Amino acid sequence: MVHFNAIHMQAMSSIGMVAMALLAIFVRKRSSGKPVSAAKIIMPALGMSTGFLMFVIPLFRVSVMWALPAFFAGLLLFSYPLIRSSKLELHDGLVFVKRSQSFTYVLLGLLAVRVVLHRYIEQYISIPQTGALFFILAFGMLVPWRVSMLLQYHKLLRAG
Repeated sequence: MVHFNAIHMQAMSSIGMVAMALLAIFVRKRSSGKPVSAAKIIMPALGMSTGFLMFVIPLFRVSVMWALPAFFAGLLLFSYPLIRSSKLELHDGLVFVKRSQSFTYVLLGLLAVRVVLHRYIEQYISIPQTGALFFILAFGMLVPWRVSMLLQYHKLLRAG
């Protein structure tokens, strides 16, 4: 039976972050030719919100003094580049995500910052708690980005 020690867990979490970033880039490029809807904009945030169930398990719980700065860092710092690099456009009454090369670079840049922060923070709290903090940060980043996209979506439909 394989036992994972802290180094394996750190490596696995870094690989997981890289895989998720690459998956986001792939999904974004693949879906750029398809129209978006309000449901498609909202669903990632709703789906991700189920991740808060991790806090039922004591191993993942973090103090509010750690959780709030993580959430607000995502909300105020990390969401901004995503919002700026995500534009919608109207074609024939349908809304599409405008292809943006900068989006790929933004995701890769955010990934690099998150990996560095992850390495630093995991020195002070457990690896599951670090994962929980980065989940909170990611949720704080996702919500304003998706709200911005939803507002753009409705604005385009009203104007069109």
